[in-house]
Amino acid sequence: MKILSSTSKAQTILLFVTLLAKSNNVDAFSLSSTSKKNIVPTFSQPKLKARSSISSTTSSLQSTIDNQSNSPIDLFKSFSLSDEEIKPIIRLGKDTPKEKVVNAFGLFTFFVSLITCPIWLVALKTIDTVCNMNEDLDPNRSVYDYAGKIWSRVWLSMAGSYPIISGDLDQISEGRGACLYIANHASWLDIPIVCTVLDPVFKFIAKGDLKALPCIGDQLVGGKHILIERDDRRSQLRTFKDGCNWLSNGVSVMAFPEGKRSDTGRLMEFKGGIFSMAVRSKVPIVPITIANAHAVMPRNALFPVQNGDKKLAVYVHPAIDVEGKTEEEISDLAREAILSKLPLDQQPLPSSDAEDEENKQKELQVS
Repeated sequence: MKILSSTSKAQTILLFVTLLAKSNNVDAFSLSSTSKKNIVPTFSQPKLKARSSISSTTSSLQSTIDNQSNSPIDLFKSFSLSDEEIKPIIRLGKDTPKEKVVNAFGLFTFFVSLITCPIWLVALKTIDTVCNMNEDLDPNRSVYDYAGKIWSRVWLSMAGSYPIISGDLDQISEGRGACLYIANHASWLDIPIVCTVLDPVFKFIAKGDLKALPCIGDQLVGGKHILIERDDRRSQLRTFKDGCNWLSNGVSVMAFPEGKRSDTGRLMEFKGGIFSMAVRSKVPIVPITIANAHAVMPRNALFPVQNGDKKLAVYVHPAIDVEGKTEEEISDLAREAILSKLPLDQQPLPSSDAEDEENKQKELQVS
């Protein structure tokens, strides 16, 4: 009933926005036909900008309404918590852009990590020792990576945050062949979520800084994942080469095409280069939508601030065939797929607010 109620409200808003768009359209036409010398330069452009902004908002609302009926979660509800609702117990770097908070639930997940991470690390060291005796035992490090998948599933389950998984699940089953998996990226939780969802062996494209983290760094380095230094051109070329090599050898690659984590949870523009690996290797692209991870573990949290039960959701989209398509066409198709299952509060802002959003992203990244 709550979902139906939210949808009904959204339809009312959509009707109002549509009428407002029509009203703005008439105003702009009337102004431009009244006096081209004085009125048009002053008022016409803002009206057109407003109309474009309203059109984008209308499109996002309509898309969300259309996809609500077959979504396991309420796409209109925001699960993000305010600072008062989070109730931080610990603040690290208080009053700085890089402040990190921990609340009562975060302390609980910290103890879950204390219990599970040592076991994970021992498993990695044991498997690595055995595999180093004979490289032919596990050339793709699939057994090594499976230890990380087990940890991810156990950790998310103990933290009450195992995601709801739906969509074309055949795309994430064993024996499908190599492909390029891509997903939106708005939280650290995206990493264990992806490891939980994907059954086939795959290799992350991840930033090199992560190799310094306990357990996660061991998993990435020992599993021969692809680590990239953003500001190093040679590292970027090496990443492309390594990605193509894995794909050519039948091992899938997982990448976040936004190039970095969205600090607000909203989908950002895709960076170039990621899709060229799929084109060069002639493998399909499988888009994945991750919903509400930013609400469960926002950018300013050191650990999750709430459980993800009936909040975290993953939707696997049908594969996109790259043959005969340009990289721009592939990017547009992949972006459209991911957007189709994102909650309303993770949709990109209308064009009139895009500059404010970009400035906010920059402010959040200031050290």
